[in-house]
Amino acid sequence: MSEHVAEPQAEVKSDELQHRNLALLVYVLQGLGFFAGGITCVAALIVNYLKMNEVRDTWLESHFRWQLNTFWYGLLWTFVAAMFWIVLLGWLAGGVVTLWLIYRIVKGALYLNDNKPIIF
Repeated sequence: MSEHVAEPQAEVKSDELQHRNLALLVYVLQGLGFFAGGITCVAALIVNYLKMNEVRDTWLESHFRWQLNTFWYGLLWTFVAAMFWIVLLGWLAGGVVTLWLIYRIVKGALYLNDNKPIIF
């Protein structure tokens, strides 16, 4: 019986596809955060941190960094918007933060779909 040995190139493509699917999952979880009170965003954050080393030095690393920045800056700006509620401008600040988050999630997903890294 002859054993079939996987070609290194096929293995790399398989890993890339798996990591690409993880990046897509994170974008979906971030988007669902608008409807789930943000809990899915925390799950996305955990996936990013657990898998970051596996995508280091690949085009997908830019997506993972983009997603991490989206979470942390989104949290910061949400906090700032909450502070604006005190002076009754929170609806405006909250709207700006929401639009910014939607933009980042959609842009990242579109670049991922086109197999392109995100350039900061």
